[in-house]
Amino acid sequence: MVAPTDGALDRAATRTPRRRLAVWLRRVTRTGAVRTLGPFVPIVVLWWLAAELEVFPAAFFVGPDAVLTEFLDLMRKGVLPGYLSDSLTRLAYGIGFGLLIGLPMGFLVAMSAWARRLTWPLLLFFQAIADIAWLPIVIVWFGFSLTAVTFVIVYTIVFPLVLAVVSGVEQVPQELVRAARSLGAGRFRVFVEVIVPGALPAVAGGIRTGLGYGWRALIAAEIIVGTSGVGFMMFDARRVGDVSEVFLGMIVLGVLWYAMDALILAPFERATVERWGMVRQVEAGR
Repeated sequence: MVAPTDGALDRAATRTPRRRLAVWLRRVTRTGAVRTLGPFVPIVVLWWLAAELEVFPAAFFVGPDAVLTEFLDLMRKGVLPGYLSDSLTRLAYGIGFGLLIGLPMGFLVAMSAWARRLTWPLLLFFQAIADIAWLPIVIVWFGFSLTAVTFVIVYTIVFPLVLAVVSGVEQVPQELVRAARSLGAGRFRVFVEVIVPGALPAVAGGIRTGLGYGWRALIAAEIIVGTSGVGFMMFDARRVGDVSEVFLGMIVLGVLWYAMDALILAPFERATVERWGMVRQVEAGR
């Protein structure tokens, strides 16, 4: 047996710490906190450097420290929690009515040939009209009220949801429908046990997309129509020249939507897809 040389021992000694460091780094980067917050670290660092180096005038660009101070001040005064509550209440109304209208309408259009012929041109027409284009006439109809904001959110959610439901129903294999009918299932049972489960993955994706549009519509409506809420806070801050409050509003909007998507919408979509055995198809599409 040949004894290892001094050089081999040195290389082995240096290789072991490197391997340990590599294993530790892999473990750390796989943690949920690092995967979620890690991509934001360089953005925050660049933001802080730009503010400290005064790349832009301080009156137009503030750093993270100023935004954090503004956040603590608005939380202490109770202003930000009140605005958040108003925005989330409006969003809840819009989501509720949007789902109640969009889901039945989508299945009706998908399952009925005459309903599709009658409504399809209208769906494409109104889908092309941006939600913000409705705000002038909505103000005339409902004034600066919760109804006006809810109308805009519902309008924004309904059409993507209807189109997603129609697409999901069209993706259901006709062999399954014919097999169910050959076994004696009636139209209602085929709809409940074959059509709806088969369309659910596309419906889940449509809900996720529609709610994303509805969230942006909420902020646009609050900027123009609202008298409270995060959008109103940002617009009011612009009027008085408080840039830190505008930055804070944008960060709050991003954090809220990210939390809603990561904690509710993405798990719902993933569980729906996995439940009905279409994981490979969805992953291949991504």
